[in-house]
Amino acid sequence: MSHVYKKPLEGKIALVAGATRGAGRGIAVELGAAGATVYVTGRTTRQKQSEYRRPETIEDTADLVTQAGGTGIAVPLDHLVPEDVAALVERIRREQGRLDILVNDIWGGEHLFEWDKPVWEHDLEKGLRMLRLAIDTHLITAHHALKLMIEKPGGLLVEVTDGTAEYNAEHYRLSPFYDLAKTAVTRMAWAHGKDLKKVGSTSVSITPGWLRSEMMLDIYEVTEENWRDALIAQPHFCISETPRFIGRAVAALAADPDRARWNGQSLSSGGLAKVYEFNDVDGSRPDCWRYMKEVQEPGKPADATGYR
Repeated sequence: MSHVYKKPLEGKIALVAGATRGAGRGIAVELGAAGATVYVTGRTTRQKQSEYRRPETIEDTADLVTQAGGTGIAVPLDHLVPEDVAALVERIRREQGRLDILVNDIWGGEHLFEWDKPVWEHDLEKGLRMLRLAIDTHLITAHHALKLMIEKPGGLLVEVTDGTAEYNAEHYRLSPFYDLAKTAVTRMAWAHGKDLKKVGSTSVSITPGWLRSEMMLDIYEVTEENWRDALIAQPHFCISETPRFIGRAVAALAADPDRARWNGQSLSSGGLAKVYEFNDVDGSRPDCWRYMKEVQEPGKPADATGYR
């Protein structure tokens, strides 16, 4: 039987920076499912762990990309080292001759934030390290990788953050450093959009909803298979989503020939699901940020009916 279905991102080259686990892994896998070749970076490999001391590796992510139907290429990388980022971009140029999609999902701050502490009480070294991991890494990577991406028109930059611009404008994120980190990434995408528009490319920021990442599942001592057991401890976890949901959002954006309409905007997985009509892996369509505003914050009983 001849192959008649062309995957929407077949022939496209993507770099998902910070793809060891969580949203980065979900995005990489869904770009692969759409046919892309995906370079996945991170600091944890099968030979060496980062300070997270967690089991997920970039090789595992690359394997999942390939299993999904794409080509996964794992590259160990610390995005705070500019010369190493530059070397990766040159490798992509040498091996592929192009870069179509850059996803900046680099983070690494889970062990650094201290909730409900003002700046004068928060550990300064940890706070500044968080900003370097959340902001400097994205700027370093954009500086080097966008030079390759803009050589062909139509490229897409995706800056991954936590919270929509609207939500973060109205809510203090319980730490001066975390608050700045997550709002800065959204502004960064807006600023890059001003420059990328001039060269025929698009920049957006995107947030998942309440993400059932590997680390979040561990916090509630559940697995993806029995995640609803966590509702006993946190009933509003009923609105949570898998990392594949934001992955499908990014893949839909990348495959949209009219994606320039989103340039500079703050987007969410749930919001884009309505536009592109995709679902999470369980067939539901969680709309977390609307749920937070209409159910959780007013203090209503947890109930995702009508929100997924």
